Amino acid sequence: NCYFKHLNISKFSVRTIDLQQVQNQTRHKTDGLSSSTVVLRRGQAFTNSIFVLYSDTHSSLLSAGPVSVEVPVSRLGQPSLTQWSAVLERRLPNPTGFAKRALSVSLSSPASASIGVYTLQLRVETRLNVKTHSLGQITLLCNPWCQTDSVFLQSEDLRTEYVRSDIGLLFKGSPGNMVSRPWSFDQFEKGILDICMKLLQLSPQHQADMRTDLQNRSNPVYIGRVISAMVNSNDDKGVLMGNWSGDYSGGINPSQWSGSADILKKWAEAQFRPVKYGQCWVFAAVMCTVMRALGIPTRVITNFNSAHDTDGNMVIEEYYNEMGKKLSMSKDSIWNFHVWVESWMKRPDLGQGYDGWQVLDATPQEKSAGMFRCGPAAVKAIYQKKVEAQYDVPFVYAEVNADVRTIIIKDKKVLSTSIDKKRVGALISTKRPGSMLMQDVTSEYKTEKGKRKSAGAPASKGIEVSLQLLKAPVVGENISFNVIITNNVAAPKLLKKHVNAQNKEYNRNPTGTFWEAHDDVKIAPNESKSPAVEDYMVNLAVVIEDVESQERVLASEEFNIRSPALSVQVYSESVNVMLILQIIGETLQVNRVKILTNSYHLTYPVN
Repeated sequence: NCYFKHLNISKFSVRTIDLQQVQNQTRHKTDGLSSSTVVLRRGQAFTNSIFVLYSDTHSSLLSAGPVSVEVPVSRLGQPSLTQWSAVLERRLPNPTGFAKRALSVSLSSPASASIGVYTLQLRVETRLNVKTHSLGQITLLCNPWCQTDSVFLQSEDLRTEYVRSDIGLLFKGSPGNMVSRPWSFDQFEKGILDICMKLLQLSPQHQADMRTDLQNRSNPVYIGRVISAMVNSNDDKGVLMGNWSGDYSGGINPSQWSGSADILKKWAEAQFRPVKYGQCWVFAAVMCTVMRALGIPTRVITNFNSAHDTDGNMVIEEYYNEMGKKLSMSKDSIWNFHVWVESWMKRPDLGQGYDGWQVLDATPQEKSAGMFRCGPAAVKAIYQKKVEAQYDVPFVYAEVNADVRTIIIKDKKVLSTSIDKKRVGALISTKRPGSMLMQDVTSEYKTEKGKRKSAGAPASKGIEVSLQLLKAPVVGENISFNVIITNNVAAPKLLKKHVNAQNKEYNRNPTGTFWEAHDDVKIAPNESKSPAVEDYMVNLAVVIEDVESQERVLASEEFNIRSPALSVQVYSESVNVMLILQIIGETLQVNRVKILTNSYHLTYPVN
C-alpha cells in the first residue's frame, strides 16, 4: 500500500494518470520487453504523473495478489532503495482540460522486492469515507544493474550478453566433433514476458500457498527452483514434455525447434498443456529465455561426456562382453552431451565464497525434494566438491567429475576392470560473450586432470590399447580411426583384436551391434602397432586379448556424425535463390546457409 498525505483540500477526484511507460522502461532497461503493463526493475525509482482534483488526504495502494505494501509519500528527499518509498517530485503544469493540480510522484522499490505483477491503486481518505482509484499495473523484475540486488552483475558487456541478448548458440555432438546451432531466446517477443509471469502463477508453490510464494519471489534461488520444475511437465502444468524414444508422433521432433517463442506461445495457446516434445538443449534454452526475461543473468552450458549417476556413488559402471559389445547392465549412463543453464546470483544461504554462477537444470532426470528439478548448485561448490551444499551439488558434481569403471565379463565372470578418471566432463562450454564462438569453462567446474587425447585403457603389465579418431566424422564419408596397441614386455605376443560398433542415442547406452570385426595381431617386444579400420560408426569399442595370459584391455570411443556444410554460389548482384535438398536414406538438418557473391558472403538461418 502506497499512501499520500500531502493535500489538504476538501474534495478529490482522479482525472487521469500517466505511468510514463516509454521513459521509465528506457531508464530501467526494459524497453523492448512486450507486456500489457509497465515493466520495471526493482531497486530503482520510477515516475508517474497523477492529475487530480481536490482532496483532504489521499493514498495509493500497491499490491500483488494477497500481498500488499504500504508506502507513505513524502514531499521532500530522495526515494529509498532499501524499502518501498514515494516522493512528490513536483507539481506539474495543469494539462488542458484539467483543473487545479497535477502531481509527479517518484515511486521506488527495494532491491529485495518480490518480482511479479503489481496493481497500483490510489486510496483517498477523507473525514467521511475512503475511496480507491485504479491507476494501472506494473511488472517488477530483478535488476542486475543495481548493486544491492542479489543478481547484480558488474560488467555491462556481460549484462548485455546474459540479460538483453535474445540470440545464442547451443553446442551438441562430442568433444572432438562439436556441432553448434543457433537459438532465438525471444524474450522480447510480444506476449513472452506475460507468459513467463503466468508460468510463476501456475507453479505448485503458488497454487498451494499464494502469499508465501509471492513473498519468496524476492529470492532468485527460490525463483530458479520454481522455473527449473515448471519448464518440464513431469510434476505440474509445465511447458515441455520430454521424449527420447525416437517416436515423435503427436508432437514435434526436438531437433526441429529453433527458438523459445514458438514453444512458450504454443503452451499458452493450448491452455497451458505441455508442448510435445523437448530434450535437454530445448529445456535449457527455454529456461534461459524465462530467466533472462525475469532479469536474472543466464547462459546455456553444454557438458560433453556427461555422467548420469543414479545411485549417488559418483562412479559410472560400464559393462562389456569379451567381444567388445557394451551391455545394458547398469542404470548409470554417460550422455555424449548434456545441456543446462547457469544463472548469476548471490548465495547467502551457503556462506561466503559461493556467489556467482549457479547450475540450474530443467531436464527431468532425478527428483530434488520430491520434484523433477535441479539446482541452483553453486559452480564454486562443484569445483570444491562441497557436496553438502544446497542444491543438488552431488548430482552435478558427478555429471562433470564421476569416475568410469569399465568391467569386461564373460558368463557372469569378471575378466578385467579399469578406471578412467578423465572421460567424464571432457569439455564444458558456452557461447563466448559478444561473438558466435565457443568459450571453454571446464576449469570453472574442475581441476585439470589432463586432456583425454584418445580413448585408452590404463596401462597394464603387458599391453595397452587406445582408440583414436583420425578426423571428425561427416555424413556420407568414411570414418577412419586407429587402434593403437603397445606391448610393454620384452617378448613377442599373439593378441586377438575384437572391434564392436553399436548404435547409440546421445543420452543412452548403446543398443544392438551393427558392425564388428575380429582378427589376430602379432606384436614384437616393446612394439606399438596401429592397424587402421574404416567404416560408418557411432559407438566403438575394442578389446585386446592376450592369447597366452588371457589378459584383456578395452578402449572405447563415442562420437557423432556431423552434417556436411552446404554452400550456395550466387553469380548475380540481385537474385532470388531457392534451395532444394533431397537426402536419400538419411535425415539431414540444415541450420544455416552461406550465400557467396563476388565481393562478400552472408550467412543466413534456415527457417
